[in-house]
Amino acid sequence: MTDTALETAISQIQAARAAGPLPVVRTFFDEPTFTATHVVHDPESGRAAVIDPVLDFDQPSGRTSTASAQGLVDYVRAEGLTVDWLLETHAHADHLSAAPFLKAELGGTMAIGAAITTVQQTFAKVFNEPASFAQDGSQFDRLMQDGERFDLGGLPATVLHVPGHTPACLAFAIGDAVFVGDTLFMPDYGTARCDFPGGDARQLYRSIHRLLALPGETRLFLCHDYKAPGREDYVWETTVAAQRADNVHVHDGIGEDAFVAMREARDATLAMPRLILPSVQVNIRAGHFPEPEANGVSYLKLPLNLL
Repeated sequence: MTDTALETAISQIQAARAAGPLPVVRTFFDEPTFTATHVVHDPESGRAAVIDPVLDFDQPSGRTSTASAQGLVDYVRAEGLTVDWLLETHAHADHLSAAPFLKAELGGTMAIGAAITTVQQTFAKVFNEPASFAQDGSQFDRLMQDGERFDLGGLPATVLHVPGHTPACLAFAIGDAVFVGDTLFMPDYGTARCDFPGGDARQLYRSIHRLLALPGETRLFLCHDYKAPGREDYVWETTVAAQRADNVHVHDGIGEDAFVAMREARDATLAMPRLILPSVQVNIRAGHFPEPEANGVSYLKLPLNLL
């Protein structure tokens, strides 16, 4: 069966590497959540996209802040960039999205994978959301499908659906750079967990191998880094070739059944992310808070003994 979207991404990457221009990527790393937010732009037009932005959240007090996101705003303005896209690789379980703040400050179309509707339907039950909570993805400006194309100035971009960590995970290939979300980590750390509602280790293996079919020199930009034991610095950029050679979970020669057994056994030992409950409630709403109650305050739910 022909994988048209993958073939398109391969052709795009090869053309970018041969003729340019290559996208410029500036990364902002949020150490409290170990999240890498990427600002990618076309050096000729200055058109830009922001991928996976972080809203500061202090869980004990329930207070949010845009201090980290403001640093990104300052960079965009200092460089004279125009933000066309605010892209989410998935509905994150480890940080709240700052996309609404960035849209108010910089503009841009908020986009996520079309399967976010599956995630919304799943977590609407977890949080017993009211009937007024839309489960059709309408909180976002655009829902993207596998193989969809868009442009970032003069840079072509291709969307790849890479489910497994969540049903809605996307990778964005922009020029020769691919933003893979949580699908892969650095080679010395491995791969994403699959035990959240809707996760699937077998799907993840197949999604990863789809990415590993890209040209070896393809730049991969990750959403997280947790510093594998023995490594001193945070790192969020690697290549397809490095992943195929050295990824501790899924390097060349690791079969699907062996990966699934490893991933499921490992996931069974992992605690839930510290911010999963507040993060998911906000992120399935495209970064917006739940509707304020009669006193004008928004509240997040904490389901007991459920997850």
